[in-house]
Amino acid sequence: MQTGVEAFLKGLRDLGYEPVVLKDRPDHVVIDYGVESGKFAGTRLKHGFIVPADFPVNPPTGIHIAALIHPVQGGGTHPTGGVHRDQAAPFQQALGGEWQYWSRPPADWATGKKTVAAYMSHVWRLWDSQ
Repeated sequence: MQTGVEAFLKGLRDLGYEPVVLKDRPDHVVIDYGVESGKFAGTRLKHGFIVPADFPVNPPTGIHIAALIHPVQGGGTHPTGGVHRDQAAPFQQALGGEWQYWSRPPADWATGKKTVAAYMSHVWRLWDSQ
């Protein structure tokens, strides 16, 4: 059974994404993502993930987005809370642009399916609920 980044990359490819691993950061994965629903539907943005070595036991904690969607706010709840810039710095340094990190781990990971498809469904729900 594959684990870690290799499992995550395979899962993304199986879903039709073309993931890229950041140079010198083998746990940092980037995809082009098309938002399908919610008020940002039709928007295409790079999404970054920091994949834990024990994936799928643990998921990436949240998404890194190549856009400043919300103001920085450490506390609070979704959709505008838990928004950070510092955590997105590796993606910004490697790829340019302005990035932010949404601290949004999937709440049902411990009891749900532990797959890339389940994680990407979580990402879809984040955008759908904006």
